[in-house]
Amino acid sequence: MTRRRWIADAVSGSHAALTGAQAEHLARVLRARIGQEFDIVAEGRVRHGRIISVTPDKVEFELGEELPAAALPDITLLLAVFKFDRMEWAIEKATELGVVRLVPLIAKRTDSHLASAAARRAERWRRIAREAAQQSRRASPPEIAAPARFEEILSVPAERRIVLSEAEEQVLLKQAVAGSKGTLALAVGPEGGWTGEEERAFREHGWIAASLGPTILRAETAAIAAISIVLAELM
Repeated sequence: MTRRRWIADAVSGSHAALTGAQAEHLARVLRARIGQEFDIVAEGRVRHGRIISVTPDKVEFELGEELPAAALPDITLLLAVFKFDRMEWAIEKATELGVVRLVPLIAKRTDSHLASAAARRAERWRRIAREAAQQSRRASPPEIAAPARFEEILSVPAERRIVLSEAEEQVLLKQAVAGSKGTLALAVGPEGGWTGEEERAFREHGWIAASLGPTILRAETAAIAAISIVLAELM
């Protein structure tokens, strides 16, 4: 039986602990007992863990052997901010699929109210990513950056940089990804798409424009479809 995985809140030598909401859930809801065994992510390494102390505020583990962790392709998702309920869903699914880092992006067509509130949502997005990482048995959650302005992301470091574009009619995403072996950045635009000025800026900074096909997808659908295509090519 596959053991449940937890990301430790605190690590000290051969011991780790869950605190706060994680401890309360494990202690009260799952009725944790001393001696139970779980996989514990401690400082980026997956280790065997055995419970040695349980309270609603803190569950402590003795750490054992290190366990193998799957290597993930180095994908950065630059996701233009859109309606927060759908944005949260996209972040959860992108985490499950294996995105290494995610940058919320304030594009020209990002709703001004969402843009102004995005910074206050960043911590919630990180919690969602952490929970999704545990559920999907990742060795660590993706990095969720603070919301960035469009101009700040044009030179994001990556060996290949691809922008999804409704205006692109020749190059499919699968073709744009083919042959990539290193780091990859993928930009997904806001509702209404990129402006002409943004499209030109991407080209001038060496981004490859690519299409997901003839249909127009919601932003969250486009993000998940794109990540799936990229993973199919890279793994």
